[in-house]
Amino acid sequence: MAKNLVIVESPAKAKTIEKILGKDFEVTSCFGHIRDPEKDDMGIDIKNNFKPKYIIPEEKEKVVKDLKKMAKEADEVWLATDEDREGEAISRHLAEVLGLDPITTKRIVFHEITKPAIEKAVNQPRLLDMNLVNAQQARRILDRIVGFELSPVLWRKMSMRNSLSAGRVQSVAVRLIVEREREINQFSATSAFKLEAFFTAKDISGKSVTFKADGPSRFKTAEDAETFLQSCVGAAYSVKDIR
Repeated sequence: MAKNLVIVESPAKAKTIEKILGKDFEVTSCFGHIRDPEKDDMGIDIKNNFKPKYIIPEEKEKVVKDLKKMAKEADEVWLATDEDREGEAISRHLAEVLGLDPITTKRIVFHEITKPAIEKAVNQPRLLDMNLVNAQQARRILDRIVGFELSPVLWRKMSMRNSLSAGRVQSVAVRLIVEREREINQFSATSAFKLEAFFTAKDISGKSVTFKADGPSRFKTAEDAETFLQSCVGAAYSVKDIR
């Protein structure tokens, strides 16, 4: 068993990375997420500050068992999942399931499978970024709280059971559409009067030109528009703005 165990997400990358790191490293894959919120009660303890209740899915039990065995035999475990919220959350779950100390466990990231990039990552390890972990966890919790409640409504209303799901993004879009639809249905048509005037003046070359100007606002009644027109009789005009 190699002294160092590196865990990545994708099995396709593992062998290539292992060749680059050499004989002191063994690289294996966790095949993505190893834990997920349980299905009962949405997997969230709503009364306890929305604390998620994670389980290891049945299809990941063998993966976790193998990882535990390899981690126990290794001198040091390196977490090398992707550098995004999902990847950071996967590393956190790995640390907890494998019994790794988050204060000392090395977390490395690289954006290309090249010798310089991987060696640089190994030489500059960091710790778990809990801000990213919490961001992913909050997103996952919102998916459950919103999706578990809203998706069955879509299935009933659209007669497409299990073919649609609603999460945090879709639910916001649905709400915007519903609110706009309600505004349209509640809209009461009212009359409004717009005034336009046509003026003739000379341009900078002395040529006579005709142009249109809009009134300052719309008027609710014809009487208001007529009153404004009367106030314009005999007034002096100048061009304030051109659009």
